[in-house]
Amino acid sequence: MRRQRRALSEQERQRRSNALVMQLLRTPLFRRSRHIALYISNDGEVDLHALAERACRMGKRCYLPVLSPLFHNRLWFAPYRPGCRMTPNRFGIPEPDVACSAMRRVWSLDLVLAPLVAFDAMGNRLGMGGGFYDRTFAYLNQRHRWHKPRILGTAFEFQRVGELPCESWDVPMNGIITETQFYETEERS
Repeated sequence: MRRQRRALSEQERQRRSNALVMQLLRTPLFRRSRHIALYISNDGEVDLHALAERACRMGKRCYLPVLSPLFHNRLWFAPYRPGCRMTPNRFGIPEPDVACSAMRRVWSLDLVLAPLVAFDAMGNRLGMGGGFYDRTFAYLNQRHRWHKPRILGTAFEFQRVGELPCESWDVPMNGIITETQFYETEERS
């Protein structure tokens, strides 16, 4: 899947990414969300730069994941505006260069857009293998009511597979959005 994703021409990746952004803008979940975490694309992932610009113009607050300096292999979320000062993390992925005190608590986000390598109709996500999202949102597997934030995976339609194995520590997505469809998954029980 990663190889297929990277094989897209930049023009095709941008066309598909823009179509996904248009799909997302129409969802009630996006429209009612005020605090939205997204990501800087890497390794051929869906590019959400246009979404960040649009969300900021709409008065929404955007955040990017940053590697936690205190909690091993977990994410914090830093305020982000297109054009803000960025610094590469240990993987070379740009992160906002802000103080720890400016970070947003994960449970105070409304919507998190998570990149993925593959997904299935049940909301299972195959990531890059680091487990950062699963460890960061593990508390959601213990909740029976208040499920904040909502987590949507972003992918190209060809990344959909029949079924992915699911481990007890995997945090399922609330849905997956592609350039052609929004796959809403069942509520967590």
